[in-house]
Amino acid sequence: MAKEKNIILGVSASIAIYKSCDIIRQIKEKVGSVTVVMTRESEELIRPVVFQSLSGNKVYCGFFDFAEAWNIEHISLAKKADLILVAPATANIIAKIASGICDDLLTCIILATKAPVLIAPAMNENMYSNKITQDNISKLKKLGYIFVGPEKGRLACGDLGMGCLAGIDTIIKEVKTRI
Repeated sequence: MAKEKNIILGVSASIAIYKSCDIIRQIKEKVGSVTVVMTRESEELIRPVVFQSLSGNKVYCGFFDFAEAWNIEHISLAKKADLILVAPATANIIAKIASGICDDLLTCIILATKAPVLIAPAMNENMYSNKITQDNISKLKKLGYIFVGPEKGRLACGDLGMGCLAGIDTIIKEVKTRI
């Protein structure tokens, strides 16, 4: 029997965060274990207890949250990961990763990992098409980061445009091909 894969799901503050619930279910069903790491801003949109209930694992939020046992969480989580999936990925989290900014737990884990990092953007079309965002995505692709989506669809503001989170099946298919 194959070793169960450990996926870190990084969640940032996009309205598409609700789709992360289905991503967790699909990872558990088709891939393996999932540990959720939330940005502080994402906690304004959904409570960590939702992800903990769905994943069956502790949810990590703050860089300085108290650990149950002494360990350096960003390093231990980075080592444990077979893949890191950031879904939804906002323009902010993409910019921080591209710039090497490590001011939260998620960005520190990403910088410390040797596992593949898969990024699923979700944001307003104007933010997605902005030259700065496109330069950040291009830079990360050149460094070996993998992107899935976004897709065209109805955005949170009501406009129709590019910026919707890729379909869950598409994301899971990409996860499975990368581990």
